[in-house]
Amino acid sequence: MSLRVIILRNLRKNIKNYYLYVFALIFSVALYFSFVTLQYNPSLDELEGTVKGGAAIGASSVLLVVIVAVFLLYANTIFIKRRSKEIGLFQLVGLTKGKIFKILTVENLMLYFGAMAVGIFAGFAVSRLILMILLKIIQVDAIAGLSFSPQALVQTVIVFSGIYLLIMLMNYLFIKGQSILSLFRAVALAQQRVEKLSFWSILMGIAGIALILLGYQVSSQLFSGKFTDMNQLLGAMLFILGSVIAGTYFFYKGSVSFIFNLIRRSKRGYLTIKEVLSLSSIMFRMKSNALLLTVITTLSALAIGMLSLSYISYYSAASMAKNNVPNDFSFYKSEWVDEFTSVLNSEGIAYKESVLEPVWVNMDAKSFLNKDMLDIQSDTLSVAVLGDSAIGEDIQAGEALFRGMDGGLMNYMPMGNLDNITLLAEGKSFPLDLIGFDKETMLPFYFSSGFPVVIVDESIYQELKVGFSSDREFTVYYGVDVTDRSQLKNANKAFASMDLFKDEYGANSQYNYEIEQRANFGLIMFIVGFLGLTFLVTSGCILYFKQMDESEEEKPGYTILRKLGFTQDDLVGGIRYKQLFNFGIPLVIGLSHSYFAVKSGWFFFGTEMLTPMLLVMLLYTVLYSIFGILSVMYYKQVIKQSL
Repeated sequence: MSLRVIILRNLRKNIKNYYLYVFALIFSVALYFSFVTLQYNPSLDELEGTVKGGAAIGASSVLLVVIVAVFLLYANTIFIKRRSKEIGLFQLVGLTKGKIFKILTVENLMLYFGAMAVGIFAGFAVSRLILMILLKIIQVDAIAGLSFSPQALVQTVIVFSGIYLLIMLMNYLFIKGQSILSLFRAVALAQQRVEKLSFWSILMGIAGIALILLGYQVSSQLFSGKFTDMNQLLGAMLFILGSVIAGTYFFYKGSVSFIFNLIRRSKRGYLTIKEVLSLSSIMFRMKSNALLLTVITTLSALAIGMLSLSYISYYSAASMAKNNVPNDFSFYKSEWVDEFTSVLNSEGIAYKESVLEPVWVNMDAKSFLNKDMLDIQSDTLSVAVLGDSAIGEDIQAGEALFRGMDGGLMNYMPMGNLDNITLLAEGKSFPLDLIGFDKETMLPFYFSSGFPVVIVDESIYQELKVGFSSDREFTVYYGVDVTDRSQLKNANKAFASMDLFKDEYGANSQYNYEIEQRANFGLIMFIVGFLGLTFLVTSGCILYFKQMDESEEEKPGYTILRKLGFTQDDLVGGIRYKQLFNFGIPLVIGLSHSYFAVKSGWFFFGTEMLTPMLLVMLLYTVLYSIFGILSVMYYKQVIKQSL
């Protein structure tokens, strides 16, 4: 029999085991090619002046290569071990290691580059759809044309050819370093079972849960004011990272076995067939896969967390625009207002003006000011003050109201517990009872520096204003609101045509600010989502490959159970529970990690946490569950063939 016949027969024989690997390879190539194609697409020229779309995608493609390369190398490791007996038989019949390596090389060459060609075609076919999604997200009005990029093709071929060479090197080292006996034992050694739950396993299990909970506890206090300088904050972050990762490893290494052993003992040995196939198997399997599951869980949490934060920023673009530009249009020079309103009058656009003249005074801040964190030495804080008549409020003498609470900055200073404040001006002090907090923004960031604006009684405001002088470039705020909302876009076009952006702060449009925010954070969300989807598919495939291994190893046990009278439905029911744990435990732990990570600092990224984060988690859960369903279907075939 010639090598050519052996190669073709092996390819036909193993294609059923490689179908998901081939799918994942096609998916990875298509994803990478379509992603890189965006970098060279002329439609992204529309992003100039807001974000560097091509540069951001080019830099992110490097991380995409790393994810895909690690996945393909790991998948190849699993499949080469599954074929270890076949390689051993080749040696027994007289084939040299060189010829065996040649067989695997040619076989992989056909499979790999065939899948790569299909992947490139698929990537080209969906590249226009992906570009349309990107342009829709960043709200850029441009034509998404279907264009083939030779640069993207060359880059894709080079990258995946390099990965192929690494795979061949791995196969060569595996074949060269194995004896015939070790090849027949490779699979058995890869999946070791633990016979007994030792004292150290119990201790490790308890430590795993404790470390995870400790990391969560510290993360909830990260920006509560407990850590008073940047060194302490950095140390806390490193502690959280180490505690959660170590706790996750110990959780898989000991906690799962410990918890399931308690459940099994509570039943006093009377386990149903479903419990035998799920609890007993998971107890020992997860321990041997602890490192792999820790990596998958940690990276899943990272992907979910980053996508949640980017979506929070995108989702909060409108409210962030409102916080930074309180009116439809804001100015701090009266001549700009006159110029703009004259244009609105000429075009028949109705509007209303508002004028605010804040005064800046010092406020006693010893009780809440985190001087080490903010790197300042003073015990006072400069705040903007407005009278109640200017904003239509009725504040009594001796009272004050805070307007415009910045979530990120306020977490450095526990202002929520304040009952009273003291304003200091011209050698006088004004003790005031604080009657409440209001999130509505009154002044742009460059007026208030992110601190709340203090609203006081008009008499106190006038007293503070006497003798007030400032060297600030801006002392009066002018706001213009369009009364007919249907004319807002026309007003923005008139605003953009006036070239009022020549100053660092200059004039601002709330609508334009929102569009810029959506463009910037939309691109980030798109890139993070792309990378997260790639990791989701690759990690799901890895867990699926592990289940394929386990099902083949457990096949003799299914044969015995079928002969004892258990039906196929009985066994499949137990497998469903098993896959619920196999895929559900890493998913739940990853979601939990990402929740506490996002919760600790989400306020720096936007104004709304729950809705964006829950949508991301729901999408991730649905996609991840597909691999669990595929695993159950594969087990069902194995059980059917076991008898």
